[in-house]
Amino acid sequence: MFRTALIAGALLMSGTAFAEAETVEVNGMKMYYEVSGEGEPLVVLHGAYMNIPSMGAIIPKLAETHKVYAIEFQGHGRTTDIDRPITYPNLADDVAAFMDAVKLEKADVFGYSMGAAAGLQLAIRHPDKVNKLAAASVGYDSEGWQPEFKAFIPQMTVEMFVGMPFAEDYRKLAANPDGFPDLVKKLIQLEKEPMAWEPDVKALKTPVLVIAGDADVATLEHTVALFRLLGGGAMGDMGKPLSPSRLAILPATSHTAVINQTELLEAFIEPFLKGETPKGMFP
Repeated sequence: MFRTALIAGALLMSGTAFAEAETVEVNGMKMYYEVSGEGEPLVVLHGAYMNIPSMGAIIPKLAETHKVYAIEFQGHGRTTDIDRPITYPNLADDVAAFMDAVKLEKADVFGYSMGAAAGLQLAIRHPDKVNKLAAASVGYDSEGWQPEFKAFIPQMTVEMFVGMPFAEDYRKLAANPDGFPDLVKKLIQLEKEPMAWEPDVKALKTPVLVIAGDADVATLEHTVALFRLLGGGAMGDMGKPLSPSRLAILPATSHTAVINQTELLEAFIEPFLKGETPKGMFP
């Protein structure tokens, strides 16, 4: 999942395909979103400090086969901030309220980093809203982060982020160009929020595609444990159906490199959403 300073060098601003831009009232904020493409609905959720453009080419790619609803979270991009902490349950509830506001009863969801964790909470808190969830760079317990990142969290300060390049990018889109320090405070606190979702994840009925880099912010062991909680990891070819959930590991891929691998992401996400599986020797 995104994790603060790790994302700084990877926020490459790139345009998306033609999209209809809108705002809608959601839980006291004006939420900005874009709709593009045709097909089954797919809600796309960005990472922390990101926005729709910084998600890069994956949104227009997915819009070739889906009607994509890409949103910008509280205080991010063009969505206004409100006097409320940024937490994963809050973000999930915002997505559910957004779907109600645009009359989207149920949809597939693709989230990256913070957006993936919000998507996981959406499936936990509002299971009737989510058909399938593709979650890239996500975890379910803060104990699963790499040791280096766990050691870095207590050192985070607002000053550390306000001089980074994406701080200036924030000003170009933000409803409040001077609101970046307040956003940073909330996102640093988000890193410190308790995160221990194992019972809720284990109870999920929603199919989940777990995507991670082999050098991601969560350890490989944690990512595999997440997949097993979702019912994955059993041997195939033994007469039992495969788990509806799936696992994909991108080689030579750090956390911030995950979202830029458009072709690989699309190759994993599309078959999952369509329910396609590779054919083996046995039926």
